[in-house]
Amino acid sequence: MRPSHTQRDSTDVGVNLTPLIDMVFILLIFFLVTASFTKESGIDVDRPSAETANRQERGNLVIAISQNGEIWIDNNQVDIRSVRAHVQRLHAQNPEGTVIITADKQSRSGLMVDVMDQVRLAGVSNIAIAAKRPGTGN
Repeated sequence: MRPSHTQRDSTDVGVNLTPLIDMVFILLIFFLVTASFTKESGIDVDRPSAETANRQERGNLVIAISQNGEIWIDNNQVDIRSVRAHVQRLHAQNPEGTVIITADKQSRSGLMVDVMDQVRLAGVSNIAIAAKRPGTGN
């Protein structure tokens, strides 16, 4: 004898969303771990051009020197006397990072040398100077 429609067990059949949610979280973690974040200095600098400029993908600390001699690290204007402390602190967070000095082409070269000296005194030997290729914006 066949059970009638009213006698059947009325269990709800639904889609289990737990594996889908787990997969979304795994993908989110994957993208966060593999994403590369660009650090900016805080100001726009008109970089000088150089024929031998090479693109460097890994630069973890950017120090900008403006045309009027302001020094910027992580969106904060700093004094030349505090550059060393900032670099030591940020270098401790990422010991294999590179310091990129982005100086405006109208800035004093002596200030750039002073900044480089402070970076080296902070224990960083991997220093790059930002430039762009002639005729390009990079």
